[in-house]
Amino acid sequence: RAEYRISLRADNADLRLTGKGAEYGLVTDPERLAALDMRETMITDNVERLRKFKLFVTEWAARGGSDIMGGDAMNRPGRESHKKSAEEVLGMPHVTLKHVEEVMAAVHDEQKTQQQQQLSQNEDEAIINNEESIECFIPTPSSVYDTVEASVKYKSYVVRQEKDIESWRKAQGARIPPNIIYNHSIMPTFSKEEIEKLNRFKPTTFAEASQISGLTPQSLVYLYHHVMKLNKESKRKSESVDGAIATANGKM
Repeated sequence: RAEYRISLRADNADLRLTGKGAEYGLVTDPERLAALDMRETMITDNVERLRKFKLFVTEWAARGGSDIMGGDAMNRPGRESHKKSAEEVLGMPHVTLKHVEEVMAAVHDEQKTQQQQQLSQNEDEAIINNEESIECFIPTPSSVYDTVEASVKYKSYVVRQEKDIESWRKAQGARIPPNIIYNHSIMPTFSKEEIEKLNRFKPTTFAEASQISGLTPQSLVYLYHHVMKLNKESKRKSESVDGAIATANGKM
């Protein structure tokens, strides 16, 4: 069972697995590998376009509707000079890639119209300066639409997930205090089965805990952070006691 579903999505399965299949000689079709490279490039280019496109937050609200584009927060006094990229706006809860690209297309069309008017007024000067005309805005292709939207929407969660995974990797040799209490009031996200197994086996390290059948990676990461918190509190109390003893000895 996959616990990190944010990263393990159906829309990016080919991106995650085709390359690995090629490494092990399971995928050898050059056309399929070329299609994968093209798909990766399209995703990267479209996400980069979202990252580079920026508007003032008040303009995002005016063009896309304040209810969708951040609500009243976008129009608070003092926000007039604050800009957000299309990538940042897409990261908001109710905003879709379609919403963002409709705004981008409208701005693009306005800029193109303005350029054409300027070129018609100063045609000779434009020829001398060899100015390039603004190309038509092309929405994200349907073949990569879901992946582009998901990669931006879930970006912060994926980064947090990667940090959790890295923390867990470093925790393999760390010890679990023998007096730790396992119950739902302390670990509300744990299943009844997980609580029962932890109380039965009483793992002394996280490496041992990872060998317990039915204990999910998500729960192991939660346990790691819980133990680290307990260790910090224990260290803080110990330092406080040592400080009090030192102060008392100094007064004697």
